Amino acid sequence: MDNFIYHNPTKLIFGKGQIDMLPEEVAAYGKKVLIVYGGGSIKRNGVYDQVIEKLQEIDTAIYELAGVEPNPRISTVRKGVEICKREGIEFLLAVGGGSTIDCTKAIAVGAKSEADMWDIIMKKAEPEGGLPFGTILTLAATGSEMNRSSVITNWEIKEKHGWGSAYSYPAFSILDPTITYTVPKDQTIYGIVDIMSHVFEHYFHLTPNTPMQDRLCESILQSMIETAPKLIKELENYEYREVVLLNGTYALNGMINVGIRGDWATHNLEHAVSAVHDIPHGGGLAILFPNWMKHVLDEDNAGRFKQLAVRVFDVDPAGKTDKEVALEGIEALRTFWNSIEAPSKLSDYDITEDSLELIAEKAVSVRPEYGVFRKLDKADSLEILQASL
Repeated sequence: MDNFIYHNPTKLIFGKGQIDMLPEEVAAYGKKVLIVYGGGSIKRNGVYDQVIEKLQEIDTAIYELAGVEPNPRISTVRKGVEICKREGIEFLLAVGGGSTIDCTKAIAVGAKSEADMWDIIMKKAEPEGGLPFGTILTLAATGSEMNRSSVITNWEIKEKHGWGSAYSYPAFSILDPTITYTVPKDQTIYGIVDIMSHVFEHYFHLTPNTPMQDRLCESILQSMIETAPKLIKELENYEYREVVLLNGTYALNGMINVGIRGDWATHNLEHAVSAVHDIPHGGGLAILFPNWMKHVLDEDNAGRFKQLAVRVFDVDPAGKTDKEVALEGIEALRTFWNSIEAPSKLSDYDITEDSLELIAEKAVSVRPEYGVFRKLDKADSLEILQASL
């Protein structure tokens, strides 16, 4: 494995009723708090009222930024930055899923920088600092609650890119599985796919001697395969919500991928798809990932796909070539995602061949090749997209 330094400064506060910790945690940072949230579901499910009540216990001056999009826009980030600078905000609180947290990360860094946040995202300018922020997670999916990563969309130019900074780690994150009870079935499914996809991105790497990392990845995948179908049938089951919520955090908090460099090509390609069509991120990943697997599979890397197929999907390798076992594993993944009603074709979102050329161009807009496990270019992108129709 590669040399590494692992440091994660986020305090994880996990379990039923842990929102009671909010006043104590926020009080350490200041009185002027900007709450960032999305389309209003936290008002319908009562989480908003709980947050306001807890913040009022410490006489907080509360400001709000509502309406964060599922693919958060740079325009919304700029609104938040303007509020922070105008009102002298001391602390940000993201209440929502990964999109809300990603937006909050960008606001936090933009509020302490002179450069426009899009220039920082595009690495044309360096961040100068960041406001402290915490999160109350309402959706198991992205892992953004315990990492530095964020993905922001510039809708005007149809670009969507990931970024991260030492200043974009949450100070704390509160995860109460009961808060996720009201997440609808489709969003729960997208979250499950997103979590598993993060693990796949780590799993497909070229670094030698990673037995522990491989087993950690495989254990999360097995846990998700065991739990996800049960959760889809019982959306308010605490034990199932608890398992999926914690898996989502560990899938992308840096622990399972120490010493390795994952692939991330499928995420890059999905970002291009949703930059153009604004589809759910998890839905796009469910469509693309098995097709990426088939596209990059060859005789040289079939062993890693075989390992996944045997260890995670219980494919019997007897009398079969590595490539045959690998293909069975890929089909087993597609079958599993179909069984939990995840989308399987771009046409499920009314995406036709007409826009594939533009999507492929967006996939290579920053660099002509992307991915680690196998480099992809525009032609590869088009082939995967066509296979996904």
